[in-house]
Amino acid sequence: MLSQKEVKTIEDIIGDNHLSSSTETPLRKDAFKMSDGDKLKIIEENVANILFALGMDLTDDSLKGTPKRVAKMYVNEIFSGLNPKNKPHASIFENKYKYGEILVEKNITLFSTCEHHLLPIVGKAHIGYISNGNVIGLSKMNRIVQYYANRPQVQERLTLQIVRELQDVLKTDDVACVIDAKHLCVNQRGIKDVTSSTVTSEYGGVFKNKNTKQEFLDYIKLSTSFTE
Repeated sequence: MLSQKEVKTIEDIIGDNHLSSSTETPLRKDAFKMSDGDKLKIIEENVANILFALGMDLTDDSLKGTPKRVAKMYVNEIFSGLNPKNKPHASIFENKYKYGEILVEKNITLFSTCEHHLLPIVGKAHIGYISNGNVIGLSKMNRIVQYYANRPQVQERLTLQIVRELQDVLKTDDVACVIDAKHLCVNQRGIKDVTSSTVTSEYGGVFKNKNTKQEFLDYIKLSTSFTE
């Protein structure tokens, strides 16, 4: 067990650095013993304490419902991906039409939350895979992205989790993911650089081959537009 002084030293060293400690989301072993109802009560109480400490008047009509709203948002929405019971069921089908080229699902809208400052991460995910006999429903790729994004995250971990989940579901290493996202912990606070974005990638199996990787990246660049 680290002393308070040692913990403080580590925090000072890390500072605002973008750091990921593991490819697995850091959860306690007893993370799901508490009911959602109890979690809502605790979060509501603590959000109220934060607002009170900031000097806000919680009797004001505009504010008095805020702690409850934030608690419901945390548990039921933006952090719902922490709970395994919310993991989407991935519909897998036999590749009867023998499609053997890259399938790409691009421009998947992504909303997540930086685990360092609890500020939004907003961007796009692009996924590609080559069938090893199975194919996955297109919307299920979006749902997998959403599930892993709906938790406190770092972008590197999110990218790896998406790829590993699809590799496990599709029973193939031939999966790739690129994420391009803006982090409000960079855009809104700290350096306040509103133009920068962060790009991460993970390539498995044949996507490590230079030509296959480039083909995937070229597909991402294709313009998708619909005109009436």
